[in-house]
Amino acid sequence: MRKGTGTHVAKTDNKPISGNLISDIRRLIETARHNVSVTVNTGLTILYWQIGNRIRQDILKEKRAEYGKEIVATLSQSAIESARIF
Repeated sequence: MRKGTGTHVAKTDNKPISGNLISDIRRLIETARHNVSVTVNTGLTILYWQIGNRIRQDILKEKRAEYGKEIVATLSQSAIESARIF
């Protein structure tokens, strides 16, 4: 790294690489990682929805599962109890 010039220089194979190139490459890698994670999350969300949809069609025969009623009741009771605390 050179001091006093205001530009950081790294050397690889005896060829200088400017700080701008390194920061650009870092930005490209970060952008690619972000895009990959968004794509994977989207794909997983669609996969899980499709699995749930098939379960609803094939096992539940388009009816709502009984445990769904219990979940709503449990959540509403928890919300009431949480409101009392505050």
